[in-house]
Amino acid sequence: MARSAPYRLYYWPSIQGRGEFVRLALEEAGAPYVDVARGKGGMGQMMRLMQNAAPPPFAPPFLKHGRLIVAQTANILAYLGPRHGLAPAHQAGRLWVHQLQLTIADLVGEAHDTHHPISVNLYYEDQRAEAKKRAADFRAARLPKFLDYFERALAGSDGHYLAGARLSYADLSLFQIVAGLRYAFPRAMARQEKKHPRVVALAQRIAARKRIGAYLASPRRIAFNQDGIFRRYPALDG
Repeated sequence: MARSAPYRLYYWPSIQGRGEFVRLALEEAGAPYVDVARGKGGMGQMMRLMQNAAPPPFAPPFLKHGRLIVAQTANILAYLGPRHGLAPAHQAGRLWVHQLQLTIADLVGEAHDTHHPISVNLYYEDQRAEAKKRAADFRAARLPKFLDYFERALAGSDGHYLAGARLSYADLSLFQIVAGLRYAFPRAMARQEKKHPRVVALAQRIAARKRIGAYLASPRRIAFNQDGIFRRYPALDG
């Protein structure tokens, strides 16, 4: 497989969601890619591939590179990271970055469940009371626990990033977490950011990177909205 072959990313065309973690890595790497479902006929292509690929992906996002298809956000990033200098060269470092990404995946799931605590097949309005209770626990207990962990990870690092002196895909993903939480829970995050200066400083460094800054200012960056993982419901922000 040619290293320069363009990637084909398959994800929902109108939300950041879990696909955004992959987009950030591809953008930082300057890797050519096609965001397939955002193009003409792309949704049909994505759904057909989900049905017909062998082995099949369970759900978007998934990445096609030549004949290879890789699904699940953390798995995709574990594939891209070593190819584009976004993961440590040694095994222990790669496992650490993958571990961080899996922890981020846990946080993403819990953030999503604040507005859909019973079922993804129900509207938020159908589970509003349960969502308010779940969000209160998230703000009080789960959010600080996750942010404390990443703050400690940064404090124990040898450099400005989670895995030392060099940027990894986990740093890009933590930036996305901060951005999403600021959108969904602006009041809660304003309180938490005072307690987690290293996490905030990392997010600022990522946003200031040349390629990431250009991406954030471009139409390729889909705006946060009420259909994605991070949704702004004032009643859930305490």
